[in-house]
Amino acid sequence: MAWTTANIPSLAGMTAVVTGANGGLGLESVKALAGAGAHVVLAARSLQKTEIAVAEILAACPEASLEVVPLDLASQSAVKAAAAAIVAAHPTVDILLNNAGLMAMPEGRTADGYETQFGVNHLGHWTFTAELLPSLLAAPAARVVTTTSIARHNGKPVDPKNPHLEGEYDEWKAYGQSKLANLVFALGLQRDFAAAGVAAISLAAHPGLSHTDLQKRTVREGGGGASGHAWEERAEKWGMPAWRGALPQLRAATDPRAKGGEFYGPTTAVRGNAVRLHLYTRSRLLGHVENLWRISQNITGVALDVEGVKARP
Repeated sequence: MAWTTANIPSLAGMTAVVTGANGGLGLESVKALAGAGAHVVLAARSLQKTEIAVAEILAACPEASLEVVPLDLASQSAVKAAAAAIVAAHPTVDILLNNAGLMAMPEGRTADGYETQFGVNHLGHWTFTAELLPSLLAAPAARVVTTTSIARHNGKPVDPKNPHLEGEYDEWKAYGQSKLANLVFALGLQRDFAAAGVAAISLAAHPGLSHTDLQKRTVREGGGGASGHAWEERAEKWGMPAWRGALPQLRAATDPRAKGGEFYGPTTAVRGNAVRLHLYTRSRLLGHVENLWRISQNITGVALDVEGVKARP
């Protein structure tokens, strides 16, 4: 039987944080988590768009418990401020969905000078997760779910000599690199959780081909190269609606049977029911963890120190 949001157990008393929560997969995830009783923190960049999303959720579910925290993943200082606000307000965070992302954007730089897609999709979430560790580790059994993409297959491990692809930038190459980094990050975080003996677990998910604003934004902002419009048309014609595309990450975040290090997605590469997928390249991916950890810490100056946070009084 297909897994749906009806399978989500009661989340009453839990706190969930969703990045990119005001549209697409993020908005659908907020609806489902709040509908199951969680207090949901909508972490997103556009306050106007987030206010519209909150109104939409409350219209459908008046009892939803929601909170808005501004989050700009393209600014490390903004990421730290958002995480600090959440930790101050919530001693425990039970679910973190690292959902936000950009796709095949024109070459650009974040506020800190990072290549935009790597900076937002991976480095922003790297720091956000690291800064939320005190609340995640204080929860009875927190879950961190990081959203990757089928585009990871076109990505290469980050080159420590050129992480921002200077002089060799390509929209899809950069997107693939960031999405591969997302998957390696999820596996590496699970490695660290297990090594530290904490109850928290890390999982990954991908939405297949989903019809959201992701492709439209790429085209609006001049990205995607020659195939940008084609992917926009494919998503419109054959993509799953956002609510279906969100099911893999929701299952990873809430299914009582899910385990650390697991990977969820549609039954085929682009569509289908939300199922646990076998990672045939797991060993190879784990081999990239140390490289990604060194690069991420060196660039951001932020250590993702599970052992250190665990040891705090």
